[in-house]
Amino acid sequence: MSQSAPLVIVGTGLAGYNLAKEIRKLDDDRELLLVTADDGRFYSKPLLSTGFAKAKEAHELAMQDAVTMAEQLNARILTHTQVSAIDPERRVLQLGENEQPYSELVLAVGAEPRRLPWTDALGERLLSINDLLDYGRFRSALAGKRSVLIIGAGLIGCEFANDLVAGGFQVTVVASDPYLMPQLIPEPVAAAVQAELEMLGVEFHLGCAIESVLEQGEGISVRLDNGIQIAADQALSAIGLAPRLTLAEQAGLQIGRGIVVDRRLATSQAHIYALGDCAEVHGLNLMYVMPLMTAARALAKTLCGTDHELSYPAMPVMVKTPACPLVVAPPLTAESGHWTTSGSGSDLQALFHDEQGRLHGFALTGSRVAEKLKLSRELPGWLLATPT
Repeated sequence: MSQSAPLVIVGTGLAGYNLAKEIRKLDDDRELLLVTADDGRFYSKPLLSTGFAKAKEAHELAMQDAVTMAEQLNARILTHTQVSAIDPERRVLQLGENEQPYSELVLAVGAEPRRLPWTDALGERLLSINDLLDYGRFRSALAGKRSVLIIGAGLIGCEFANDLVAGGFQVTVVASDPYLMPQLIPEPVAAAVQAELEMLGVEFHLGCAIESVLEQGEGISVRLDNGIQIAADQALSAIGLAPRLTLAEQAGLQIGRGIVVDRRLATSQAHIYALGDCAEVHGLNLMYVMPLMTAARALAKTLCGTDHELSYPAMPVMVKTPACPLVVAPPLTAESGHWTTSGSGSDLQALFHDEQGRLHGFALTGSRVAEKLKLSRELPGWLLATPT
């Protein structure tokens, strides 16, 4: 490996591009190469679940194309390019038939939608949205259609339910979960969000499994295990994401819930780092924007010559359900505890305390969202700085 080989970032999502921006704040000249399997357009992923209410086409959500980003970052960007293998010993990437040396390598490959059993058979009738290309494909599939079935009632399923019904579509949500977003919020808060979404016209079938999904005309027909049958013009799978691990695993990197990295975001192989949805830091695989941005700032310092350990403050998550504003600070720092909920209607405060009465998380809806900053100050950090 030549010492003049570039720093290579694999992935041009929010993680890859924001890391490159942070590096350029510290070093104008280092040779920088970004490699992406898609077209390299820069966009904000959270906007994907707000586009239908605003009647935005995919190209309208894109902020810059790859050529413009390359100019702004003083970098080369290889688009529509698959990395087929990593050779950590030689510090080389395999790009099809070509080899690309690297001085240091950052994997910012993100996560991919979990697949339902009917995905292949239903083709365009059952899609997922995880990036800008997916969004464009889904918008095209919706042309001339009115009803959408969303499978999954987690954060993404709820955001798209709100967005699609606000965009004029008839929306039905089906999930085996007993209530909305059970990994994030307690049942009374979920009930408040559900009630407001139902006021908009969203129909929910929770706590039931899908027995079959069949093509019906130009759409689909779904049979639930309680005997209910639902017809829809289009289906959207929102059952969660899984970190992309294949490339790292084949290269011999340590794998857990994500690509295992230390507080410097270094993997188990020298000169290789990971951040964003694909990375696991001290058992935390956080698929939210604020942890990603924090990690990008920390890793940029390390890559530019100043070793920097990552720390996470508590970072509440704003859930994009305008029908019922919701902010959540998951209780990541508590091994056990309980939720207590106060308030009425759609204005609720839920607090998570451990057995000693210490606050570890909260969920706020409606007008109680205004309490976010005050409560955030009372929370322990998600990943505390190492004592010096």
